[in-house]
Amino acid sequence: MASPSREGTKTELAPCWNSVAERKADMDKTGKPDGRVRVLLLGCFDVMHSGHYNALRQAKQTGDMLVAGVHSGESILANKGPPVMDDEERMTAAAACKWVDEVVGYIPYEVNVKLLDDLGVDYCVHGDDLPTNLNGNMYQEVILAGRCKIIRRTEGVSSTDLLGRMLSLSQAHLHQNPAPGVNGGLSGESSPQRKIASSFLATSRRIAQFADRHFIPDPTKTVVYLDGAFDLFHVGHMETLMQARCLGDVLLVGIHDDATINEHKGANYPIMSLHERVFNVLSCRFVDDVIIGAPWEITQDMITSMNVKIVAAGSLLKQAKSLDPEQDPYGIPKALGMFRIVNRSREITSETFIQRVISNFEKYKKKSEERGKKEQEYLENRVFIAEK
Repeated sequence: MASPSREGTKTELAPCWNSVAERKADMDKTGKPDGRVRVLLLGCFDVMHSGHYNALRQAKQTGDMLVAGVHSGESILANKGPPVMDDEERMTAAAACKWVDEVVGYIPYEVNVKLLDDLGVDYCVHGDDLPTNLNGNMYQEVILAGRCKIIRRTEGVSSTDLLGRMLSLSQAHLHQNPAPGVNGGLSGESSPQRKIASSFLATSRRIAQFADRHFIPDPTKTVVYLDGAFDLFHVGHMETLMQARCLGDVLLVGIHDDATINEHKGANYPIMSLHERVFNVLSCRFVDDVIIGAPWEITQDMITSMNVKIVAAGSLLKQAKSLDPEQDPYGIPKALGMFRIVNRSREITSETFIQRVISNFEKYKKKSEERGKKEQEYLENRVFIAEK
């Protein structure tokens, strides 16, 4: 088993275990790291977004080592409805986060002191929207034992909202006050406005919190540049970023703005707005820095100003566009001999997850409606909690 990763480890995932028993058996052999406060954050980690990542970031601030506990698909189905991603995809997504030191999967949808002891953690952490399961408050036992830390829930984005966007393929999240008819679905018809509109707030403080604090530009390092939409940030993206990072010393990621993606991809893309996508990418352990609203075409000026030595391509959309020499966004790096194609083993795209949702429309619609009610209750009764 690999040693636990820390923020700044750029070429491999955090170590994973497939069960509590498996992790406990390893810990019985090696012992708990001395002098380190280990904290546990449990979650589904399904269709990852900045709310998940900010929870992981805050959780890491409460201790020295962060264990991400991933609920099993079976337990999620019984308590919340069907997940979009399978167990292995959700574990990998958590392991790609730069604040996570360990991942333990297939965890039941319940929390107790024995679970914390078996995983060798001192505390568990959760947002101020404490969940319930079929038996009531999931965290009651550890709260009474004084082994639960509460952090602030990230407002403005949720899995419920993203699920609704995929169901309706609406672009309402790209507009504060969308005009009638702007929310077209695949058929071009207007989609009904959601009760809970996206109100994600991207502040300079939040960007600083997500940015790599240890990254200092060094002209002697090999800078690799890779760009794309990174919509519905998923394990295919993460694998591409990991492969690109292995090509050099620094990975600079360009993230195209909403209008650019919509122009080239059409329909109702992107599902996530630019800032939502930026925070997702900044959370990835393989990424050193990002360009917000990167140009579609890689220019000589950008290559020079960012000291880029290798331009990598992982976007299937952009690779398809590059087949036409007159529209090739990679024309200049190809001419300079600095172009590389990054191959990945997973045949997964953002459309993969959208089709999973659409193909099970009724199940996900019911889940979205039920979760939406709980979301509304939280928003109506929330109180201020200082963020970590």
